[in-house]
Amino acid sequence: MYVLGTVGLPGSGKGELAAVAREEGLPVVTMGDVIRRACRDRGRDPATDHGAVAKALREENGPAAIAERSLPLVREAVDEGDAETVVVDGLRSMVEVEAFRDAFGEAFRIVSVEAPFDLRAERLDARGRDATDSDLEALRARDERELGFGMGEVMEAADYHIENTGSLEAFRERVRELLAAPADVEPSR
Repeated sequence: MYVLGTVGLPGSGKGELAAVAREEGLPVVTMGDVIRRACRDRGRDPATDHGAVAKALREENGPAAIAERSLPLVREAVDEGDAETVVVDGLRSMVEVEAFRDAFGEAFRIVSVEAPFDLRAERLDARGRDATDSDLEALRARDERELGFGMGEVMEAADYHIENTGSLEAFRERVRELLAAPADVEPSR
């Protein structure tokens, strides 16, 4: 059994990796859903207040707050499922990595999904989910916020690095290979 935690800057393809996992019948725990739930619990709009609430949760409950709120969901997926792999979408810091390593030991692995800024900006603009997705300065600020949480360190520490610069189908195939047999894929540290 493996617990694969994903990391990547906005527009890199983490959501697509999670979509492939779901298509393959694997459980996916999205750490962003924990934050969106906290936004709603606080009467805040997840679309506009996601970053502020994430920061507040970490300030109020420590840097591992999001991971700690996600752990019960991951344990439930591990305990209830027949899947050999569970995906945790959205690591942001080494403190979160340590929380998952403490919980799952060697079964926990990090997958970094990577793409250059211009390609990520193009994808986010095409996705058009958020008015700020097409604003390059807003994306740079979002990248800085994410990197400020320690995401760059997590990307560097990843066991697997997937460059998402080619076709969507090539990316999806690479993800399927990793999800099917993480032990058979050579780590790329």
